[in-house]
Amino acid sequence: MKKLLNTVYVNNPDRYLSLDGENVVISQDGEEIGRVPLHNIERIMTFGYAGASPALMGKCAQDGIELVFMSRNGRFIARVEGEVKGNVLLRRQQYRFSDNKEQALDIAKNIISAKLFNSRWVLERMIRDHGARIDTELFNKKSDFLKSAVKQARIAEDMDSLRGIEGEAASVYFSVFDDMILQQKDDFYFRTRNKRPPLDNVNALLSFTYSLTTGMCTSALESVGLDPYVGFMHTDRPGRRSLALDLVEEFRSVLCDRFVLTIINKRLINNDDFIKQEDGAVILTEKGRKNFFSAWQKRKSEELKHPFIEEKIEWGMLPYVQAMLLARFIRGDLDCYPPFMWK
Repeated sequence: MKKLLNTVYVNNPDRYLSLDGENVVISQDGEEIGRVPLHNIERIMTFGYAGASPALMGKCAQDGIELVFMSRNGRFIARVEGEVKGNVLLRRQQYRFSDNKEQALDIAKNIISAKLFNSRWVLERMIRDHGARIDTELFNKKSDFLKSAVKQARIAEDMDSLRGIEGEAASVYFSVFDDMILQQKDDFYFRTRNKRPPLDNVNALLSFTYSLTTGMCTSALESVGLDPYVGFMHTDRPGRRSLALDLVEEFRSVLCDRFVLTIINKRLINNDDFIKQEDGAVILTEKGRKNFFSAWQKRKSEELKHPFIEEKIEWGMLPYVQAMLLARFIRGDLDCYPPFMWK
């Protein structure tokens, strides 16, 4: 099993990255302020525009270290990658599955069923842990709806029907999202999902977390030889990582949403960690990203027992495990794709 290595986050937009031997050197205004050995790093993410040296980019490409450039609000810009080593036979089969409506629908139904199943258990866990602080009758109704939606998703006859079931279920799930925010209610509230740009603190956190997790899924898919740009439910579009967007659906509620709720309810992040831009967009400050990443790294390193492979893994390894299982199904080693279902 692949091991979860470290990710280096560079928050300050004025910091420049370069290479010195086997170390990444972080500089500002021409002065070195830190260095990190490359041997135990799998990813470097920088949130700014100062850039990186060609030597470092070449070294990262050669050693299989992902170098990702993000905007300050967490939007993906570009990444450096080396030679693509995907299995051409696996990818050919992936493309055949994607072009076959019946096969693509079967995979999409498994993914969306898992998404709705996981969303339901987020609500069930809320009832169990915080029943005295929420309207349990309301949550039970929403949970029952999601339970029914899982069954509907499994028998959807076409992709449009599946998307309709998923969309309605997502609306029901998010209708009680604000109720799951138990602390800092004046500064953290959820009215509706908004993005591009996010207009409040909670949506800023959700978008930021979804973006990071999509990046993890992209890397995981490539590491097992699949093409992250050719999906089954998300349609093809130039530059869109459709298969990564498919895969991340399984993790939205159970990994991303629960993480956002945790850092708010445990006061690991507060209103001072955000700024509002002229266009109304709300983004994390440099300090806010530092607090976020500290908690995010801790979350990724926590362990769980995977329900299908029945092994203990870190949460940060989930995208890789699911990508591996998807590749095994496409190769014909499994009868169906087993999505991640958490309880």
